[in-house]
Amino acid sequence: MELKTMPQQVNGANGTTANNNNSNNNNSNNNSNNNNSNKTDHHEKEAQSADQERSNWSNGLEFLMSCISVSVGLGNVWRFPFTAYENGGGAFLIPYIIVLFLIGKPMYYLEMVIGQFTSQGTVKIWSVCPSFLGVGYGQAFATLCIITYYSSLLALTLYYLFVSFQAELPWSFCQDDWLNCVNSSPDQNARSVLSNVSSLMTADNATSFSANSTKLQSSSELYFLNVVIKEKTDISDGIGNPDWKLAIALFVSWVVIFLVIMRGVKSSGKAAYFLALFPYVVLFALLGRAVTLEGAVDGIIFFLKPQWGELLNPTVWKEAVVQCFFSLAVGCGPIIMFASYNRFNHPIYRDAMIVTSLDTLTSLLGGITIFAILGNLAHNLQIENIRDVVRSGTGLAFISYPDAISKFQAVPQLFSVLFFFMLFVLGIGSIVALQSTIVTIICDQFKSWKYWKVALTTSVCGFLMGLVYITPGGQWILTLVDFYGGTYVVFILAIFELAGIVWIYGLQNLCDDIEFMSNKKVSFYWRICWFFFTPVMMIVIFIYSMITIQPIKYSESYFPLSGDIAGWLLFAVGAAQFPLWGWWYISTHKRGSFAKSLMASLRPNDKWGPSNPQIRRDWLIFKSELIVKRAAKAKSNKMGFFRQKLVNLFGNTSS
Repeated sequence: MELKTMPQQVNGANGTTANNNNSNNNNSNNNSNNNNSNKTDHHEKEAQSADQERSNWSNGLEFLMSCISVSVGLGNVWRFPFTAYENGGGAFLIPYIIVLFLIGKPMYYLEMVIGQFTSQGTVKIWSVCPSFLGVGYGQAFATLCIITYYSSLLALTLYYLFVSFQAELPWSFCQDDWLNCVNSSPDQNARSVLSNVSSLMTADNATSFSANSTKLQSSSELYFLNVVIKEKTDISDGIGNPDWKLAIALFVSWVVIFLVIMRGVKSSGKAAYFLALFPYVVLFALLGRAVTLEGAVDGIIFFLKPQWGELLNPTVWKEAVVQCFFSLAVGCGPIIMFASYNRFNHPIYRDAMIVTSLDTLTSLLGGITIFAILGNLAHNLQIENIRDVVRSGTGLAFISYPDAISKFQAVPQLFSVLFFFMLFVLGIGSIVALQSTIVTIICDQFKSWKYWKVALTTSVCGFLMGLVYITPGGQWILTLVDFYGGTYVVFILAIFELAGIVWIYGLQNLCDDIEFMSNKKVSFYWRICWFFFTPVMMIVIFIYSMITIQPIKYSESYFPLSGDIAGWLLFAVGAAQFPLWGWWYISTHKRGSFAKSLMASLRPNDKWGPSNPQIRRDWLIFKSELIVKRAAKAKSNKMGFFRQKLVNLFGNTSS
């Protein structure tokens, strides 16, 4: 049957079959063509059934807006600024941009290609290399970890949105029991408080003041730590109980998520226009205000001024890769899922370039905005080093941004509502895609289950798991899960994803599929990145980060031993999905000896390829013609193995 022998032909196209086997392959092709007439109706019915179940975007712009809404999110205005903050400010920009071109763009384009080519989700695509099935499930586990804490950020956003309707923003002024506090609102009271605190530092008591390590804190920071999250400085005795106000906000967030998900991906495309475009209106307005604040220039210079020595720090490069993955949402499944709803001939290259470039520009926009605000905070608190202004982490978005909003002279409440609504929209756009990925995986495996019931069940589970993050120790747990369950699991599985598709399925096979789908040859840039730069850089950075890994800290405090153990268990569960599912597939699809079963599991099965029957037939013909042409050329030119690999890498315009 041709569909089953096609994977062997594909390997031949990659130059892995010896020349003296070409005649056998041709005979096999002839036999499979004869058998195909008896089986093609069965496969056409299966493909037609699958094609009917999977709808398409109403137009290409909906797909583009949906990709923007998931890739341009809280990762740009929340995670990127504090990641840059923790890694030397402007020094982080150079590794980030290099990583974007050598890892981010290639991975993003690859996932778009695979999703559109197969019209399958993040698990089903592994018909290309069945023993790598665990990569899809492991990425689903990492996505689940991200969803749980991402939703807690939505709860914080909604909380700030609700309290913004008060006559005076509650974080703009100091409460009576807050010591060494400076009002975020630029009024006479702020200057008087600053004057009172500064008066403590006289010549007589300056030494004791310094010895006690007393420092000024803005009212926005103290409001977040003492009122909103009621932060615990030590979780050795537990994380505490969920805050009821944040629990209500978390519940409302999940209700909104469910209402969007239950209607499916196609209908969510209508909302993608608003989800993608509205945040830019508010972000540009905030930037316009931030750059006019006193001290803003110092903050921007700190952000943009490169520290060349940090380029030699592998940790900075690792963080650049992690940020790139988190921001673009690669390695988690949403991009594959969204692309799977495209028409087969959709111009996907254009969309990949637009989204990745816009994502980077938005990150830079958010970084300039936040560091302009940090420069103003340093000016108000009379701190020379901007690093000492505020702690990094989740609080950066919920401390520095509110502080800037409180400085607006005209109706800061209105702008606060718009800003936090923008953050909520950004978060919804990202988490809806992540949650839809999980729902799609479940529905693909259990086709009789109703989509809305799966969406409801997963939303309830997401709400219950999210309660952990709205406790006084919740930010500790967020840091732990993000580090072990999100960062490293996504990192290692992305390496396996790239290896399975490019190294095992084959670079030439992949490029042939892209050429068939787009009617354009793949350039050398993509070939060299996919084959060498992207996987090698990721492997080197991952190995170094694992060798030099240190116990993580939250707010300069180490986690208790039980926390570190829990983190490593979380990582082990996610990473173990790859070998466990691989072993399961090999053991349930035996082909004689273990070696034969293993080799068979590394070849595409009969489900790999375009789902549309007519397109699939054309693809099989296209691949068969390439095999015959390349076999004849290899025989006449007597190309060696390594020469064939070089031809695959650089491309062959004559084939």
